[in-house]
Amino acid sequence: MGKPTSPGDDFDVAVVGAGPAGTAAALALAHVGAKVALIGPPPPNAQAARPETRTAALLTSSVDFLKRLNVWEALAPHAAPLKAIRIVDASRSLLRSPDIAFEARELGLEAFGYNVANTTLNEALYARALDAVAQVIPESVAAIAIGDRTAELTLSGGSTLTARLVAGADGRQSVCRDAAGIESSVWRYDQAAIATSFRHTISHDGVSTELHRELGSVTTVPTPDPHTSSLIWVGATAEIDDLMSCDDTDFAAHLQDRLGDTLGAVSDAGPRASFPVAGLTAKQLAAKRTALIGEAAHILPPIGAQGLNLGLRDAAALADCVAGALRQGHDPGGLAVLAAYIRARQLDVMSRAIGVDLLNRSLLTGLLPVQAARGMALAGLNAFAPLRRLVMRAGLAPPARLPSLMRPVTAPPRLRA
Repeated sequence: MGKPTSPGDDFDVAVVGAGPAGTAAALALAHVGAKVALIGPPPPNAQAARPETRTAALLTSSVDFLKRLNVWEALAPHAAPLKAIRIVDASRSLLRSPDIAFEARELGLEAFGYNVANTTLNEALYARALDAVAQVIPESVAAIAIGDRTAELTLSGGSTLTARLVAGADGRQSVCRDAAGIESSVWRYDQAAIATSFRHTISHDGVSTELHRELGSVTTVPTPDPHTSSLIWVGATAEIDDLMSCDDTDFAAHLQDRLGDTLGAVSDAGPRASFPVAGLTAKQLAAKRTALIGEAAHILPPIGAQGLNLGLRDAAALADCVAGALRQGHDPGGLAVLAAYIRARQLDVMSRAIGVDLLNRSLLTGLLPVQAARGMALAGLNAFAPLRRLVMRAGLAPPARLPSLMRPVTAPPRLRA
């Protein structure tokens, strides 16, 4: 897995963190001509690890990105198209919102994106990195010392390397963020989530369903098997703790009660994993030869498939910034590159973080004015097709122009006004 480092090894960029956002960043940076080291423990082998419970809903721009990186071909057989998103107000509010369906065909698309298991995604990215990245190092980073011209990274095995830019994709407890002196804001909800999968008797037909209820939502996402869906169940922490303690039969019964007849009879719930629902935003996206990517920069509640797609846009945008510097013979970790990266990403990150937080909090409040406002907004989307299409486009793409590696290779279908 990459040749061993030796003292004095130097790189244009050291990407710290071998999760999907970090590995995609390493591939994108290598694609634009940077000498890259990808540092981080490799993803666990799917057959050796405990069964994966989480999936990634990749939006169309993320799929185009993976095509450019020569990763999508390995993923396509294991991916399920997301043809429509249905939102159902399952609350007991006096002011319930109407059901609404967003359909990809309204935008002239076959699908909004594709759903794929996290283990499958991680393995495909990492396998490609072993071929395409200058050095892949299956260690963690113990310390980072940032100087005027380079950063020196000390690895868990004791060796060191230097890089002109550090791409920090090392998650919520980011060593890179701390080394660069970047503060973060963290907030927590009295919520947790369960990730699992289940079988059902009615075909999902490529439709993802979000049932919104007080204190959380239940989201089903299609898998390649038309009678199996992945599931994210968000609820109050105490509720999720109770559900995690249920045996498989009781959990399936609770899920059936929550879903009703949406997908028919529920059975064969898979392994469950739970995690707290929290948010994090870095107060700066870059500083001191360090650019933050993915969960080192932002963590959002699991609503609307925004988290990983946001991290992949970070990766693609950083590649654009570094490519420009390298073409002009400039320092890829210099102030101009860091400033360009901040400009490219801060509006997208801020707007998604605020939007997802507001949507989640609207499910937590019992205030009638908030419920009324939410209901009127959804009713307007349901009744007014041009507004609905505008919202769908906003959900698929950032407020600014997409990074170059995320733009379709061929011209997209003409969108109706």
